[in-house]
Order: sequence, then structure tokens, then C-alpha cells
Amino acid sequence: MSTSSKPDWGSSYRLIAADKWKAKSAAMGRDVTQALVDYAAPNAYMKVLDLASGTGEPAISLASRVGPGGQVTALDLSAELLEIAAERARERKLTNLVIKQANANDLPFPDNSFDLVTSRFGVMFLETKALREALRVLKPGARACFLAWGPFEQPFWSSMMGVVHKHAGGQRTAPGQDPCRYGQPGSLSAALREAGFQKIEEETKTLPWTWPGPAEEVWEQAQAMSTPFLPMIKRIPAEKWEQVNREVLESVGRYGEDGSIKFGAVVVLASGTKTCG
Repeated sequence: MSTSSKPDWGSSYRLIAADKWKAKSAAMGRDVTQALVDYAAPNAYMKVLDLASGTGEPAISLASRVGPGGQVTALDLSAELLEIAAERARERKLTNLVIKQANANDLPFPDNSFDLVTSRFGVMFLETKALREALRVLKPGARACFLAWGPFEQPFWSSMMGVVHKHAGGQRTAPGQDPCRYGQPGSLSAALREAGFQKIEEETKTLPWTWPGPAEEVWEQAQAMSTPFLPMIKRIPAEKWEQVNREVLESVGRYGEDGSIKFGAVVVLASGTKTCG
């Protein structure tokens, strides 16, 4: 795809991009994934459920951590993205990762099934019902650990979707689709409390978030993978696209260093515990 002409977003666009950029996307997300895995502190032999796994993280990293005696279930609505996750697990010779296509609002597991529930950049799109379901399938005393985007006003978002919004106007995303909905400190804690979690903790961190390539690549990847912003992007008239594209690349280019784009990411880590049976 040429970033200088307005792309034709089809139904398979995200899947193609996910496969095309899986290695570089994984490299960009490595520090964030590691932060969530460290925060969750999984032990060997744990049974873990990872919600909204997409192409496989942090499920794959968790599977490596819990060892062959444990098991990680990677759950997502998209069977196609989960197949990428399964392929990545096979490449790493992981035999303890199970993929499951299902809706997080209606988890197909009995009560008290898991020692740990996780989600990286997925909790922002989960309803309260899904959080209650996560609580239901946790064993008493077990934790759910989530990582969400911080505020929109940070380099990764403002340099690309912020520029588009300046030209498009209107709402950035549809209601319930804002990846930065928990950017306000305490808001994710409040959602976990409403769902019934106890012993809630929350912290904000700034972590490395580096695209190992030029601005044109990360802009292409962002258009494909930042689905909540797609309606806003589509509002840009074709005749304005070249100008928007030029401004985005100039904005992203400010973070360029040594052939990479070093954004940094402000993220929210939060956890809650199931304290009763």
C-alpha cells in the first residue's frame, strides 16, 4: 500500500496487515508485553486465560513463563488472528498454548477455572459484563491483570490519529471504542470495582514503544490495526489525503532515531483479586 494515496480498506485489510507486520509489531510491543507479564507474576503450573489475545501476546510470553506443566488459553473473537497466534506458538515449540474463539462477554468456562486472567490493550474494549465474567472464571484468591493505554495525548496517538482528527473533526472513535478510555488515573480501577473485584491496584508507567523501521511503515501499520479510528480516517476526503499523509509523516518523523521511530508509551497497569468463592 502506498501511504501517499488513500487506501481501500477492505474486510481482510487488518488481517493482511497483522500478518505482514507481525514481527515488527511484536518488536514494538515487547517491552509493554514484558511489563504486563512481570506485573502478573505467573508461577509454573498456572492455568491462565488471556482475553483479546489477537495475534498472541501476552499469551505466548505467559506460556513460556508457566512452563509445560501450566497452560495458557488465548481467547479472541477473531479466528484468523488466533491462527497467527497458533502459528507463532508452533514456531516457538510451545505445546501449552490453547486458542479459543469466543466472546469475552460469555466465557465458555466453568466458575473458578483459572489461576490468572490477563489482557494487553484489550480491557478498553471489554464491557462490564466481560469483567464480571473474568471474575467468575477466576479461582478464589486469584488476580486479573490488565494493561491499557494511558491518555491520547502521547506521541504514538497524537502524531498520527491526532493529526487526522485535526482535519476530520467530530468524534475520534465510536462510543465504547476509545483505546484511551482508561487514560484518566483511577478510571480502570473504578471499572474493576464495579465488576466486583477487590484488592484493586493501579499504576501508570512510561515504557519503550519503538517501531524498528521508517515512519511510512508505522503509519501504514497504524491505519490497518487501529480499527477504532477507521471511521474518522475514512471521513478525510480523497483530495485531502496527500496533505494529511504528509503532515502525519512529518509528525512521526520527529521521533525518528537510528532508523527507528521511538515513541515511548504511557500505559496503565491495573489488577483486581477475587476474594470469595
